[in-house]
Parts: sequence; structure tokens; C-alpha cells
Amino acid sequence: MVARDILRQQLPHTLEGTSYEDQGELYRGKVRDNYIKEETITMVTTDRISAFDRVLGTVPFKGQALVELADWWFGETADIVANHVLRRPHPNLWTVRRCDPIQVEMVVRGYLTGVTSTSIWTAYEQGDRDFCGNELPDGMRKHEQLPEPIITPSTKAAQGDHDESVAPEELYRRGVIDPGLFRELSKISMQLYHRGVKRAAEQGMIFVDTKYEFGISKGKIMLMDEVNTPDSSRYWLAEDYEARFEKEEEPRKFDKEYVRTWLANQGFTGKGKPPTLTDDIRVEAASRYIEVVETFTGEEMPLEVGPINDSIYHVLNPFA
Repeated sequence: MVARDILRQQLPHTLEGTSYEDQGELYRGKVRDNYIKEETITMVTTDRISAFDRVLGTVPFKGQALVELADWWFGETADIVANHVLRRPHPNLWTVRRCDPIQVEMVVRGYLTGVTSTSIWTAYEQGDRDFCGNELPDGMRKHEQLPEPIITPSTKAAQGDHDESVAPEELYRRGVIDPGLFRELSKISMQLYHRGVKRAAEQGMIFVDTKYEFGISKGKIMLMDEVNTPDSSRYWLAEDYEARFEKEEEPRKFDKEYVRTWLANQGFTGKGKPPTLTDDIRVEAASRYIEVVETFTGEEMPLEVGPINDSIYHVLNPFA
């Protein structure tokens, strides 16, 4: 387990954002700064953390952790679907193929959980038994495993807006995606999810749910953005899940849900001004991100305390 003092030392040096005017057109997402060129995109994964579709601050070494783990998962899933990564010249940096993004997030859920106003648990608690075209049985409890994994697609909202979970038929009606492509993405997404469940179980974790983003490059489907990281997925500790479930206690979480739960306990679920993340919350979140990385990769994540921005730019432009 990473020493907390290293994480605290990095607090003043977290990477909030970049601005490299000579690296292409900049598109800034919630977490990544993307420098778009004709054939490739330079993806800088910052330490920004978002929840409830709002950027809330930074977490030490979070960007490096996301790239480290996604790199591992891209390798673990390359037999299922191709991905957009070309190379990783820096711990926080990928050069990727430029793809035409498919404007649907493929969300795969294995458990009835969540804290957001649009979560499957919130809908279920309010009496909804048809979630994105999936029929749910009566009598289920929060954090309970679903009878089988389901896909609940979501629209891809612009930054600051909320993603919208909708049934596939609504996506077809809006012309967002055609049924044939959706069925193909559903098949791939389920294969990715089941691979995640298997690998997580081998490490004593429950792979709860996740989302996948895809694009098209030269007529070929590509897995984009990231895969099975604590930003896009929920992980619970398997060891005491059953005991905690029976006591109606929260499972032990190794993902961004820890931060969401803290925010919800402060009364923030997306509306109004968010509370400032405390240093203790930032350090705890960093520890959980890194623990997931090291659990799957089997290696300690190399951590260097200090500014990151200059080292990234030196890799991108060594003669500057």
C-alpha cells in the first residue's frame, strides 16, 4: 500500500490542466486534455476528478493511475476489441488514433446500486421497474446483484450537462445509432464486462458496473477513452460484501463512488455549489485509485513527487 505521506506531498503539485499551444487543437474534457491533430490525438490525463458531471478538484497521481490501469486493461481485452492507443510516452500521456466517436456510452450493470439522481438504484427506489428497457424484479435491495448483467445506454452529454440514460429504442428514434451497430456494441460490451468480472474476482474484487466508449477508425470499431478504471467503473471488496449487504452497510469501495458518497453526505448531488474536497478526502481517494492499479498489475506504481506539466511538455517537444 502506498505511503500516505507521499500522497500528501503531491497535493500542491497535482496536474489541474495543460495548455500547449503547439500541440494541436485543444479539447478539454472532464479529466483529459485532448490535443487533436489530423490522424492522432495527444491525450493528457490530468489529476482532475469529476462527480455528478462536475469537475471538483484534483487527486494526487490520479491521472497516472488511470493511464496505468487502462493500459493494463487494454492489453487484457485486445482479443475482444481493438483500441485506439498507439503509444504511451509519459505516465500521464497517450498518443491515440483519431476516431469518429459513437455518441453513446455503453453502460453495463451487474448490481442495483448508485447515489446519483439518475442511478438505477434511485429509479428503482422510486418504483421504476423498467430501466432503459430492462425489466427489474420487485423486492430487490440496494447493492444487490441483478439476476443478470444489463446494458443501460447513455447519451454523451457536453461538459457541464448530465448524461441521460435511455432505452435503445429511444436512441434509434433520435437517430443517434442504428440497431445493428448497437447490437454489435452490446455484444462487445458484455464480453468486456465479463472479462472484467473474471479478472476482478481473481483479485478478490467485485466488478460492479462500468461504461465503455467506442469510435470508428477506417471502418473498424475501436474501444476509446479508457477501460475498467475507477473513474468509469465500480469495484467493491468481495471478502466482506455479503456480510455488509446483510447488515445493510455500504460495501468497501475502490473507485470514484467513494467521493460521490462523501459529496452526497454533504448534501451535494449535482445542483448548487459543490463542497471543497478536503485534503483527507483527496488523499484517501488517491490511495484507493492506486490500490486498484497495483492489485491488477501486480506491480508498485512508480510515484515521483513534484510538478508534472513540464515533464509532459518535454516529452511532447524535447527541443523547446
